[in-house]
Amino acid sequence: MQTSEVLSRLVPLLGGPVRHGDAERVARIGDSWGVTFPRDFTEVAGAYGNTMIGGFIFLAGASSIRSYAQLMGEDMEDNPTVPCAVLPAPGGSLLWGNTIEGDQLFLRPGDDGRWTVAAFRRNHHDWLETPHEFGEWFVGVLSGELETAWMPEWPPPPLGIEM
Repeated sequence: MQTSEVLSRLVPLLGGPVRHGDAERVARIGDSWGVTFPRDFTEVAGAYGNTMIGGFIFLAGASSIRSYAQLMGEDMEDNPTVPCAVLPAPGGSLLWGNTIEGDQLFLRPGDDGRWTVAAFRRNHHDWLETPHEFGEWFVGVLSGELETAWMPEWPPPPLGIEM
């Protein structure tokens, strides 16, 4: 899904962006860690980051990605269920958010250059990998087009955003 399509599909689901100009700040964090974050992620995190969406998903943004990676990254790397390093560790996955149930949400870099969504699901005590890139997964989950048994049934949009 193209970045512009992701953002245009999020507006009816979330309302207009709550942040402006943060996409480049998010991208620079990746640069400082030696990676290029997917553009759909930087744009969405730049527009809606540092918020709780629908009372269920926290999406890290420009002012929280570093501290979130530091705070939760070590715990995730020590967790035997999580099969990857966490950025800023070389080759690590991006820990970009969580659910209110303690699930940790990742973007995992692949050998093919794609970053796909993965999750440590706390209540299931397992690791879930998806074939979906961030924009496809995020829009799909929030719209209900992508069914997941571990996400809530969302109320009609727009979903609430808490800053």
